[in-house]
Amino acid sequence: MASEPKLIDYALRAIKAHPQVFEALAEYDRTGKMPKTTYRERINLTIDSHLLQKFKKHAEEKGLNMSRVIEKHIKEELGLK
Repeated sequence: MASEPKLIDYALRAIKAHPQVFEALAEYDRTGKMPKTTYRERINLTIDSHLLQKFKKHAEEKGLNMSRVIEKHIKEELGLK
């Protein structure tokens, strides 16, 4: 079948791009429990206190999660997504 090599290539690219998902599926197959595929980690940063106050107020007014906003900007800085 002509589409089989394309499917295999697609699957191999998916495994290479997202190995944590396939590791989680293997763990589920082995244990019957689905582990988390991503974990969050707490960090400490030092920034200007006035900037932080403004950011907290902005996030609260807009209903934003401060961690998610910072993650978004880190990804942009790294050229991810």
